[in-house]
Amino acid sequence: MDDVEILLVTLGSLFLIGLVADLIGRRTKVPRVTLLIVIGVLVGSSGFDVLPDSSREWFPVIADMALVMVGFLLGGSLTLASLRRQGKLVIIMSVAVVAVTALVVLVGLLPMGVPVAMPILFAGIATSTAPLATVAVIDELKSRSPFAELIRAIVAIDDAWGLIGFSMLVVLAASLSGDTPSAGFIVLAFQEVAGGILLGLALGLPMAYLTGRVQKGEPTQAEALGMVLLCGGLALWLDVSYLLAAMAMGMMVTNLARHHRRPFHAIEGIEWPFMVLFFVLSGASVEFSALPPQMAVFVAAYVLLRITGRLAGGLLGAVLAGKSPGYGARTGLALLPQAGVALGMTLIAAERFPELASVMLPTVVAATVIFEVIGPLATRYALVRSSEAP
Repeated sequence: MDDVEILLVTLGSLFLIGLVADLIGRRTKVPRVTLLIVIGVLVGSSGFDVLPDSSREWFPVIADMALVMVGFLLGGSLTLASLRRQGKLVIIMSVAVVAVTALVVLVGLLPMGVPVAMPILFAGIATSTAPLATVAVIDELKSRSPFAELIRAIVAIDDAWGLIGFSMLVVLAASLSGDTPSAGFIVLAFQEVAGGILLGLALGLPMAYLTGRVQKGEPTQAEALGMVLLCGGLALWLDVSYLLAAMAMGMMVTNLARHHRRPFHAIEGIEWPFMVLFFVLSGASVEFSALPPQMAVFVAAYVLLRITGRLAGGLLGAVLAGKSPGYGARTGLALLPQAGVALGMTLIAAERFPELASVMLPTVVAATVIFEVIGPLATRYALVRSSEAP
């Protein structure tokens, strides 16, 4: 086969694998993300090694496209109406959970004898949540309670805080590793975070104006996909956070557009094929043979520290918001799922620190599988224990 034939056969096979994973997930309640990552490991170099070598060249492009769509959809959840209902509680709980999680992971991993950049990067990665998995559990329970609405709002905004914190921690890690002058840390972090937000706001205004003036259906889909990809490309060119840019653009559209749901439905309709490729190729890119034996201890430490940070952050947020400790613990449990955004953060970190990529990616993939198995169960338990879910 020539290159084009190999590309078409591989893409067709991976999309069908995604269909099989979806069917298995519906029948077994195993998260689709977990199945896709495991399949990726099996077909990749750590398994049967059946993917063509050229797939490594596609992965960065596919990952960037998938994650820009995820950022846009996350921004669509940040409506002013939802923030007004429980705004103060959402802000307090989300900031507390993100900050404490990052601090606990950082302090816990520093003594483990790894390069100083790794605990800093993992502290940023630990803050992300899997909004799709969390919301899926809420929808499955058909819960419309105040606690469920709180969790919906938090999973949108805590990834915003997490992305801001992660962008700053990446620059800090580069500064401590000697890649960036220490004096320029704050300036570079501000440029990456503020630049991404400003770019998203600037693109969000014309997109919000277009939405509602372009007919729904194929024109809306072309409009939405064009703006999302334009946002990602400009952010990469300007060297700012494309996740934050896409999220800011989505937030502008959802709050200002006349028919604000149309572009989000359009992106949701084409997002899943890209996510299938993203998760399968994420698993396929893992080389477990490159992992030192002691890294199993590191994975276990990261998982336990992230759980501890989630619970401690929930408890602190509950105290600050005047809620009971049990309310805070349930909030922390409900925010355990972790998937695509964490992998995206890892890929960004791997590009900035290629010498750590062979260790970071398999570590995060292993942790993601664990959190995608236990996370939805913890979310379900928290919702039921809140005495507000059916």
